[in-house]
Amino acid sequence: MSDATPSAMPRWMDGTGASADIVLSSRVRLARNLEGVPFPHLLDQRQATEVLAATRKAALELNKFGFLGTVRFVPLAEVTPVERQVLVEEHLISPAQAKDVQYKAVILSQAEEVSIMVNEEDHLRIQCLLPGLQLQEAWALASRVDDALEQAMTFAFSESRGYLTACPTNVGTGLRASVMMHLPALVLTNQAARALNSVGQLGLTVRGLYGEGTEAIGNIFQISNQITLGRAEGEIIDHLSAVVAKIIDHERQAAAALLREARDQVEDKVSRALGILSNARIMTSDEAIRLLSDVRLGVNMGILTKVPLKAANELLIMTRPAYLQRLAGRELSPFERDLQRAALIRTKLGVRQTA
Repeated sequence: MSDATPSAMPRWMDGTGASADIVLSSRVRLARNLEGVPFPHLLDQRQATEVLAATRKAALELNKFGFLGTVRFVPLAEVTPVERQVLVEEHLISPAQAKDVQYKAVILSQAEEVSIMVNEEDHLRIQCLLPGLQLQEAWALASRVDDALEQAMTFAFSESRGYLTACPTNVGTGLRASVMMHLPALVLTNQAARALNSVGQLGLTVRGLYGEGTEAIGNIFQISNQITLGRAEGEIIDHLSAVVAKIIDHERQAAAALLREARDQVEDKVSRALGILSNARIMTSDEAIRLLSDVRLGVNMGILTKVPLKAANELLIMTRPAYLQRLAGRELSPFERDLQRAALIRTKLGVRQTA
């Protein structure tokens, strides 16, 4: 039950769900802490060990419900640094969770649409990650997991403040909802800054590919709520969904304008990207994600008809450094990763290998 290696790619990469051409994934995260136990940054060795034991027991209880398939409890100190980084690259744990791992763990559902971080900023962070725009569905699943866990443990809760969390911004519902969006047309038409800056005025925030403190690479942005106190869970989900729907509309309008006003240039851009990806023998991580963004734009515009959306999504993760080393079964130098990355892309795109 401590094996961190998944049997397949996480479900959120499969290219399904509403508006999957623009929304890669929807995530709902619930912050929870055990009643009468100090927050993780205040735990001593005995208390941290007890939290791990309690959550391991809770993971076994989750198995009894059956709706998550076979649940795995993974102590992060028992897996390699590469495997921990793969979990980060797959968005199953945060970058912070992968550091100082002695008393940390992650609980994973069978399809990995649910991951529960143990002893990150809070004792438990229940995360549900689904493909496309499925915020309501992700919230329903997160709530179901939350209810199941409450049968095995008691969470810190105040009648006046709601769920108590290590960070005051999470107090209340403890809910953070976010969507991961691919917005290349808005970027190409220089409308992204204006569209995303307006999000902050609506109580939302924009982050990069791996959340807080990370940059938006490959034209991929995460949009999430900032306020949890004083708002009901449904209100948070509905508000984010409404804002995301408007951004989706803006992205589609921008893509239509590009096809109408600069079709030749766009076709050249995406065809060049596919050509490089299909033929390159050396490929850096930054170049790969930039070119994959262009290819994904071409797929969604109907210019590239032979590249499955699922393959483009999976390559965004499979070409990351740790994932390449997992596939190779050993640590790779940066140059070896560049070679492996190019070979993997050619294979995934169906390009016949030559000597």
